[in-house]
Amino acid sequence: MRGCRAVVVVAVLTGALQGCGGASGGNGDPGARPLPAGESCGSIRNELNRLDSKGVPAQVERASNGGKFSAGQRADVDKYNDLLNQYLGARCHV
Repeated sequence: MRGCRAVVVVAVLTGALQGCGGASGGNGDPGARPLPAGESCGSIRNELNRLDSKGVPAQVERASNGGKFSAGQRADVDKYNDLLNQYLGARCHV
């Protein structure tokens, strides 16, 4: 399961880094993004852990390879990706 999460993190970081080319600042780093109102790094991490326990990272990997899902599974995959983008964008992982 950890291997799947690493694949997702690498994919998200690669996409995030590609979008930094036009950012202001000497090194092109746009800085941490604010979290949505009412959210914290801890609350997002808890939700990611809950989705991890449901096996969503494996579904994320399948989705990136064109896998088919039920509406509920697709919602979990989309939610996981959104939360991971928020978590990494806010630099909760540092």
